[in-house]
Amino acid sequence: MPSQYLDPAIAIARRAGELILRYYADEIAVDEKTDGSPVTAADRAAEVLIEAALLEIAPEIPIVAEEAVSAGRIPDTSGGTYWLVDPLDGTKEFINRNGDFTVNLGLMVDHEPVLGVMHTPVDGMAWAGVVGHGAFEEDGDGDRRMIQVREPSEDGLVVVASRSHRSPELEAYIADLDVTDSISRGSALKFCLVARGEADIYPRLGPTMEWDTAAGHAILLAAGGSMTNPDGSPFRYNKPKFLNGHFIVKGG
Repeated sequence: MPSQYLDPAIAIARRAGELILRYYADEIAVDEKTDGSPVTAADRAAEVLIEAALLEIAPEIPIVAEEAVSAGRIPDTSGGTYWLVDPLDGTKEFINRNGDFTVNLGLMVDHEPVLGVMHTPVDGMAWAGVVGHGAFEEDGDGDRRMIQVREPSEDGLVVVASRSHRSPELEAYIADLDVTDSISRGSALKFCLVARGEADIYPRLGPTMEWDTAAGHAILLAAGGSMTNPDGSPFRYNKPKFLNGHFIVKGG
């Protein structure tokens, strides 16, 4: 059962967060990957920690991790069960020291997200869920509160969108909605705002990778939300090069 991995995965994400904060407190050295995106020593160190810890709790489950894939280390995922790991999502937010970065662990079964853990190291919060078993948020003291999506207000929608990846297509999409408020957040935290009933919709009309979305997608589903392609068709994983197309996240 996926739920047996939930508490260990939260503990692993928190350990990775503690490690990331040690780098966050120091001077941040930034390299550039072949795709032009930034990477830091914190990304790499956290991924090493996470991979080793996940192999301890589930040695039979392959791990697809961002920096390993960038280095050409891609496991066989044909069995459909594997982890999708982003050790430090929101590297730009990390570099800018605004706190909006996360540790993301998503467990896939039959190429569908079934368990997700997301952790924000700066404030100690974690969000987690297992599809069919509910979702919750956990503070730094370990206290948990169940979360769920909300029904949109008749007055209009609260939209959450990317802080670092705005585009004309996104602005045009939002302009067509009945919006009462718009929130800008970095990293995969946007999933959590919808999952906890703080926002109604999160449109992403730009590229992301599967490890960027798997954890948040699982938490969202566990909280009663949905994530589809813009035309409403199911959002699928196991895509070539793990590259996502556009998607729309909705609450109730």
